[in-house]
Amino acid sequence: MDTGKKTTGVLHHTTMDLTKRQAAAYQTITTTLAGTKRSGSEGLVQDSHRATISANTAFKKAASLLGSKPAQLRPSPIISLDTHSEQESSEYSQRKAISATPSASVEPALCLSHRVYGLPPGLVANFASLGIKSIYPWQKNCLLGPGLLSGVKNLIYSAPTGGGKSLVADVLMLKRVLAEPGSKALLVLPYVALVQEKVRWLRSVVEGLTRPSSADAQDKKNSHWRKRADEDTANSLINSAIEEGGIGDLKAVVLDELHMIDDDHRGYLLELLSAKLLSLSQPIQIIGMSATISNISLLAKWLDGHAYVTKYRPVPIEEHLVYDGCIYPADSASLLAKTASSLITPQVPSQSAMRPSREIQPSPHKEFKDPVLNAVVALTCETVGAGYGALVFAGSRQSCESIAQWISKALPPPEDLAIAIADKRLDVLSELQSLSTSVDSVLAETIPNGVGFHHVGEFVYEREIVAKAYDSGAIKVCVATCSLAAGINLPARRVILHGARMGRDFVGPAMLRQMRGRAGRKGKDEVGETALLEIIAIRLATSRESVEEYARRSLFHHSNGLQETMRCVDSSLAELEKLKFIKFDPVESSYEATLLGKAIVASSIDPDDGLFIYGELKGALRAFVMDGDLHVLYTFTPINVTDTPVDWKVFTDMVESLDESGHRVMELLRLKVSTISRISRGATLPESTQEEKDHARRHRRFYLALQLRDICNEMPIHSVARKYDMPRGTVQMLAQTAQGFAAGMIKFCEVMGWGALAATLDHFSDRLKAGAKADLLSLAKITFVKSRTARVFWDNGFRSAAAVANADPKELVPVLMQAQPNKIRLKEQAEDEKYYERLLIKAKIIVESANKIWSFEMQEDMEEE
Repeated sequence: MDTGKKTTGVLHHTTMDLTKRQAAAYQTITTTLAGTKRSGSEGLVQDSHRATISANTAFKKAASLLGSKPAQLRPSPIISLDTHSEQESSEYSQRKAISATPSASVEPALCLSHRVYGLPPGLVANFASLGIKSIYPWQKNCLLGPGLLSGVKNLIYSAPTGGGKSLVADVLMLKRVLAEPGSKALLVLPYVALVQEKVRWLRSVVEGLTRPSSADAQDKKNSHWRKRADEDTANSLINSAIEEGGIGDLKAVVLDELHMIDDDHRGYLLELLSAKLLSLSQPIQIIGMSATISNISLLAKWLDGHAYVTKYRPVPIEEHLVYDGCIYPADSASLLAKTASSLITPQVPSQSAMRPSREIQPSPHKEFKDPVLNAVVALTCETVGAGYGALVFAGSRQSCESIAQWISKALPPPEDLAIAIADKRLDVLSELQSLSTSVDSVLAETIPNGVGFHHVGEFVYEREIVAKAYDSGAIKVCVATCSLAAGINLPARRVILHGARMGRDFVGPAMLRQMRGRAGRKGKDEVGETALLEIIAIRLATSRESVEEYARRSLFHHSNGLQETMRCVDSSLAELEKLKFIKFDPVESSYEATLLGKAIVASSIDPDDGLFIYGELKGALRAFVMDGDLHVLYTFTPINVTDTPVDWKVFTDMVESLDESGHRVMELLRLKVSTISRISRGATLPESTQEEKDHARRHRRFYLALQLRDICNEMPIHSVARKYDMPRGTVQMLAQTAQGFAAGMIKFCEVMGWGALAATLDHFSDRLKAGAKADLLSLAKITFVKSRTARVFWDNGFRSAAAVANADPKELVPVLMQAQPNKIRLKEQAEDEKYYERLLIKAKIIVESANKIWSFEMQEDMEEE
């Protein structure tokens, strides 16, 4: 279950004139601001794209930090100004278990084993083993809402973070799935990190549970659902299920973080998906939840669901505003607004001054002269000193790492650590070292002192290791960017917002508490071109009457009324016909998607981008450069690249060094080396007309395609990042996004009937996924064997899955050690043995995976004979 968090906001004192102060005060009140831009604390991180340090250096530094070296800086003391207040009254700690549910001695229905819930004993036992032996009263009341347990009524509910809202959805979802063989449920989450966490949780919840075996045909449908779930978004999965007849298996859909209905992209897909579910004739229980749904009545009306709201929190949250070293209470939005207004607006006789409850003393260190940085460090160190965990949110990747360094320098001396904690931190460094990217230099410096950071510039695996280390208590502080705040689900005694912005918007405690939702949007709405093209393409609605009926089930209709909805339907249908995405059959009086329209829906691209993609692929059909891999990889490069940062000088160097094949690709795309060179010297790329915008898009896509080519040719991602001056995590995200886009392009070609082009793209898709050349594709299917590791296996004679499958795991340990960026040699023999055991476990998994692949290959060969 989620846990509660204490939140402390940090507001920097500025020197604005009165007019600017009044404007800032207004912004503070309306957005519940608790953090502004900090000054002068970015000095530690000079280059966010630093080269990674060697393993020996990292561990030598770790050993010294975990030895007797004292901290160089000390945090400022925090004194109480209110003798009547009781500071730090909560007993919560990230490492101290909180009972997930209260006692059921008074109310038997608080037990999940109660017959009213109808849950299998095995499921109840699994919940109990995970700490959930009974439920909260609000959870009982919510579950017993009209028609919920029987699945005939939808549910929209809101509960604070840490209040146990996920359990309600889990119970309803699992009850539907376990009701009959072949039943399916779809859980929609907004972030990959949340998906991974939820998968781990659900595996524990359903461990050992079985259902009656289904027929072979049903098993094939199950396989289809699993395959599609790996490849597509939830919306595409629903489309495929409707088209291919598998939608009848779907019994429940859970929409987590439903407040994101207002998000420009995710919200649109949530609306689109929900409206399609509502249009089906079969009953599918929709369960929507969030900590902050401001328009719950409207959403419940739209989804024909039962609405439930609770404010219950098992762990109390206290909020504070820090200003010029003084800590003020801010437990409500009104109190926060009043406090902020009184601090930045000159006092008037009728206005009473707010009194701080505590004060952070000025620091004697010149490094902490900035009062905001001093406050962040002092509050964090106070939390850690008490044995608890702290989360700090920063406004950028650079400040994220810089703050982590400052905190790590000011924490209590490392020699006071228990040996077990020191060992855990060395294990974290060792795990980071086992990645193919070596240890990041800043992490190598901060982790020994119990501090990690978490931002999109890191590799996904680095973020996972840091999050796991924090969650286990190995490290006590995690500094993250605000853009990842919603994707982090880690317990903390204190949450500190420092210079907190998300893009251009300020983020304060109340924004974390309540992401304001807004139903329906002007402009691109849920009954627009994309929605109507999809429902026509999958034949959910084809006649004018059925299209209008679908539109009446949209959130847009509930927000804007029938007249505006029908106007939108008329204009959207007319535009789709104009673009030749659909056509109207006057004889049948129905709409039908054209081949191009079907290809756009199958590939999950926006109709606005459909014509651009069609033109690009048509050009490739006329002249495809096959004596190199750059043209294929350009085809795989995502098209939404308007914000792609391009180092035009690097770009110039890259295109000037291209071979003849690469220059022919540029010629086909109408890109010129001279133009790129002029831009590198200060010229601009015009983007006024649509033609100019498309031309600029080709430049940016080609720049990214060069990076993909390096990845496919086995250049390590951190080397690609350094070469193109990009954050490592951004390059890794490009590779992952390109894989998904590649799958879409292959589907586009298949639907259009371009089989040869689809086959060519499919081969390179495997290379992109493996990050390797063609000769390594067989090895790259094995778990843990990708790119560099696959090449080392090949060079050592293990050139097929069969060769690896027949190897002794002990034979593979030296090979795995060669695959590391640097050999790890710790001073202590025990650490050497620990590292060897870790690699041996990895080798056993590799052999097991290779055996499965080899068996599958032999079975395929037998079937072909």
